[in-house]
Order: sequence, then structure tokens, then C-alpha cells
Amino acid sequence: MDSTNGLFRRLEQLNSIGVALSKERDINRLLETILVAAKTITHADGGTLYRMTEDGKALRFEIMRTDSLHIAMGGTTGHAINFPNLPLANDKGEANDSMVAAYAAIHDKTVNIADAYTEAGFDFSGTRSFDQRTGYRSQSFLTVPMKNHEGEIIGVLQLINALDPQTHQVNPFSSADQSLAESLASQAAIALTNRLLITQLEELFEAFISLINLAIDEKSPYTGGHCQRVPALTMMLAEAADATQEGPLASFRMDERDRYELKIAGLLHDCGKVTTPVHVVDKATKLQTLFDRIDLIDTRFEVLKRDAEIHALRKQLALREAVDVTADALIWAECQEEVRVLDEDREFLRKTNVGGETMKDADLQRVRDIGSHRRWRNVDGVETEFLTADEVVNLTIRGGTLTLKERDIINHHIVATIKMLEQLPWPKHLTKVPEYAGGHHERMDGKGYPKGLTREQMSVQARMMGIADIFEALTARDRPYKHGMKLSQAMGIMANFKKGGHIDPDLFDVFVKEKVYLKYAQQFLDPQQIDEVDVATLTA
Repeated sequence: MDSTNGLFRRLEQLNSIGVALSKERDINRLLETILVAAKTITHADGGTLYRMTEDGKALRFEIMRTDSLHIAMGGTTGHAINFPNLPLANDKGEANDSMVAAYAAIHDKTVNIADAYTEAGFDFSGTRSFDQRTGYRSQSFLTVPMKNHEGEIIGVLQLINALDPQTHQVNPFSSADQSLAESLASQAAIALTNRLLITQLEELFEAFISLINLAIDEKSPYTGGHCQRVPALTMMLAEAADATQEGPLASFRMDERDRYELKIAGLLHDCGKVTTPVHVVDKATKLQTLFDRIDLIDTRFEVLKRDAEIHALRKQLALREAVDVTADALIWAECQEEVRVLDEDREFLRKTNVGGETMKDADLQRVRDIGSHRRWRNVDGVETEFLTADEVVNLTIRGGTLTLKERDIINHHIVATIKMLEQLPWPKHLTKVPEYAGGHHERMDGKGYPKGLTREQMSVQARMMGIADIFEALTARDRPYKHGMKLSQAMGIMANFKKGGHIDPDLFDVFVKEKVYLKYAQQFLDPQQIDEVDVATLTA
């Protein structure tokens, strides 16, 4: 019999447990907390927590504990429970009242049994078999249904062998034990239901994010992988920074909510690309729009070559009466020379269109000269400049394939990202998502975009995303305009970015020392890209 003080202490325990249950985010740890708390508050030696299956037709074993036998299965233990589910009905559709846990769930009724071996009406053959194998003696049982706020049975809490705290003798569960267990089961059911609802909402939210990334992926196959790889690399760097015990980042720590917030920011960091025209995102060559316009220029060269040949043939025809073999040969030689020069200019423009190397001033001028000095007759028969003004602008892009206007369009995606994310009613633990996601194109020296923030004005998490975004872009092998760099080359460029005030130096040192780059490479890069990296030169 509980003394007043003892009962009061157990009620205090119950309140503390309720608070702990409401704070737990991990489902497995929550289930374990429920069972362990029930065992503690009732002094039970063992117990099992069942959850209703999704179809509502059976109970599934989730957590098992028997202290005296050192049995711990299910949940976070890593030891799976391989017992079959307990059906709530037999093959004939009749209620499975012979199993005590099923009975409690079916009838929404607590079952308190003093001794399973003498109790009539329930099938304890499985219990007896367990006892024979282990030498255990299952005696007192307290089986409590768990019901959510909508009155639905979501599980069953079963406790075994109430122990006297002083003598450790097995006793029946008292009425106080039953009341406390029922109260705990009620709190636990609400906590579990709330956690499941929150988890479902989080899963729905993440599915919606995946939908956005899928839309970007379907729009352009060159960016979908980026939307997945950047958050993965960001989290790798975040975990390395969190584990750092020395240096400027020794005090940086993240809890579970911080990690989730950063994960969401990573997944949404490029959501603004849904507003970016696909022909700009996928611009593989300088002249590409909906198609590569170099083919139009090829056609013009063919026209000029035909014109040159026709002009030469006409001049040769004019010499037929004079039969001047020397003049005839000279005309054809001049034609062939003109065709050769046309072919050279054509090949030059085709090479220029690729945008693989930084163009020299002489090459830029050659493009302009070809565009303005050469003339051709268009489809209307009008003689005009060989290249349009827009074609000259694109072909004289000094590096890459994007014009300044197109770069502005690409850069606008981060403005769109921030604008989109700031419109959402973020819960308290996700309020920093827009800042994290919107800062990955800023620079430590304040020369980034869109806000020109300096290192001191940025969170550590936003700086992490900046490093991840750049490194992924350098090593990506699915871009239309370049091959993925080898690891050593990409890391060399990153080291220069560190020295130039582009990326955070402390985070980059962690990136190098903890070999985050290598972990990422082994998971996401082509094996041919992974070469030896001289770490000493990167942190100097």
C-alpha cells in the first residue's frame, strides 16, 4: 500500500514525465520514454509497448524491456523485435479476446491480472513458453489501452511483474499503480499523437519542398542534382563544424532543431530558380537560346561559300571565248582561298561559341570584324552585316556562356528565393530559413549579392551554404557548359577564394582538416575526379 508521501512522489514523477514526453521529438526515443517511465512509476520489472498497425487490424510490437533478464529490444536499441503482430480478430472475423493486449485495445479497457498462470479467460500459452525458455516467471500483468484525443486506440501499454521496492518480491499491480499507468498512458497517447502529427506535417512540408525541386529538375536536368547535393554537403560541413573542439569554431554547436532548420534552408536555397527562364539556366553555348544559333551562322557561311563559287564560275564563263587558261585557274584559286578563309572564320566562331576559355582581346576584335566587315544577302535579298548585334554581344562574352543581362537573370533567382521564403509563416524553430537560404551568394568581403553582406553580418550557417554551393558547382559533372573538375583543382580554387575574401576562412579550414571535401567526393563525384589533394597548401 502506498504511503501518502510515496504516492505524492509518484504523482510528481508523473508530472515530470508528462513534461519530458511533450519535449521529445524522436518517435523511437518517445516510445522508449513512455515504456521506461511506466515501468519506473509502477515498479514493473518488464513491459511491452504495442502500436496499432496502419490498417487498424493488429497490434505491432514496438518496445520490449525486462530488466531482470537484461532484455532491451526495439526503438533505439538496434535489436529488432521479430514477433508477429497480434491480430484484433481471428480468421472468422471474431474479436481476439483471448489475447490480453488485443482485448484491452478492442474493448478500450484496462486489464489488471494478479497472476497470469491462474487467470481464466485469456491465452497465456506464449507467456508460459517464454518463461520455460528463459526461466522467468511472468506473474502480474497490467495492460492499459492508449487512446488519442479523438478517442481512437493507437496502442497498448503492458507492464509485467510489479516489484516491491524494498524486497523485490513480485506483487499484483495496485489500484494506485493502475491509476498512475492509465494517467501516463493518456498523456503518452497525446504526446505520441502530437509527435506523429508534427512528423506528418514535416513530411508533408518536405514533400512539398521536393515537389519544388522536382519542378526545377523537370525544367532543367542540370540543376535538379544541385538542389539535392548542396544541402547534403552543407550538412556534412555543419556536422564537422559542430564536432570541432578547437579553433574559432570550437564553441559552435547545433541541436536537433538547428540541424532541421539548416536542412530545410539547404533544400530551399535555389527555389527561386522556378522563375528563371530555362534557356538561360541551360545555356550551354554563347549563342544558345531555345536552340544553338551557331547553326544559323553555319548556314550563312555556306551561303557565302556558294556565292564565292558562283561568282568565280561566272567569271570563268566570261573567259570561255578567250580561252585564257591562266586567268581561269587564277579565278578558281582566288575562289578557293576565299572559301578557305571562310572556313577558318567559321571554325573560329564555332570554337568561340563553346565558351570554354577566357577570350583574348584580339579574339574579341576578330569576332567584331567578322560581324561587321563581312556581308551577306539575307532571305529578303538584302545585303546586311554577317552577325547581328545580339550575336556579336554573345560571341564576345569574355568567359563562360552568359551575357551580363543573362547573369543578372540568373542572379535574380536568389532575390526570388528570399522573396518567396519571406512570404511563408515560418514557425519559431524555422524563422532563420530565409536568411540561411538567401545568403549563399554573399561574400565575406561584402562583394556578393543580393545584399552585399560582410562576414560579420552573416550567420555561420549561411556561410556554410556559400562554401557548399561553390564547391558543388565546381565539381558538378552534369552542367551543360563544362566538365566536373578534379578534386585537387576545385580545392585549389576554393583556397584562392578563401584568400580573396570570397568564402569563410575558418569554415574552409574545417572543410579541409576534417576532409569534408573527400567525404562528399566519395559519395557524389565520379571516381575519375577524385585525385590527390595537397592539404598543406590549402590551409597555409
